[in-house]
Amino acid sequence: MSIYTVHQPPLRTGEASADPHRFAFVRDGFYFWALLLGPVWMLFHRLWIVTVLYVIAVMAVETCLWILRVDAFTQTAVGFVLAVLIGLEAATLRRWTLDRRGWKNVGIVVGDDIESAERRYFATLTTRQTRSTAAATSVIRMPANATPEVIGLFPEPGGPR
Repeated sequence: MSIYTVHQPPLRTGEASADPHRFAFVRDGFYFWALLLGPVWMLFHRLWIVTVLYVIAVMAVETCLWILRVDAFTQTAVGFVLAVLIGLEAATLRRWTLDRRGWKNVGIVVGDDIESAERRYFATLTTRQTRSTAAATSVIRMPANATPEVIGLFPEPGGPR
C-alpha cells in the first residue's frame, strides 16, 4: 500500500469548484526514475525551478571536487549520493512546486496504486459532502423570541433535578 498526498488546483475563473480531473496525487516514497534520470524526471514533471537549482548545485559540487583534485571514485560516489538524495526527495520536490503554484494540499489517502487511491479519495469526498448537505438541511430554525426546551432528563433549563 502506498500513501498519496492529494493536491487541489487553484480555481479557474468562473469555476465554483475544482475539476476532479485536475487533482494531483503525489505518492510518498522513493522514485527510481528520479534516481536514474534526475533532470529528465524533473523536466517531465515540469519542475523548472527545481531543475535549475539541481543543475547549479551539481555544477558547484563538481567544481569543488575538481578544485580539490579528488579522484574519480570519490567523484562517482558523490554523484551517486546526490542521485539517491534526489530519488528520496522527489515527492517533496513535487509537493513544494505544487504549493508554490497555489495548489492546496487537501488530504492524504492510502491505496495499492494511484487509481485505487483516486477512487478511495473521491468516494470519501462525496460521502462527506452528502453528510454535510444532509446536516445543513436538517437544522431546525427557531424564532428569535422562543425559548429552547431541554430534551432528556431535565425538562427545563436550571430546573430541579
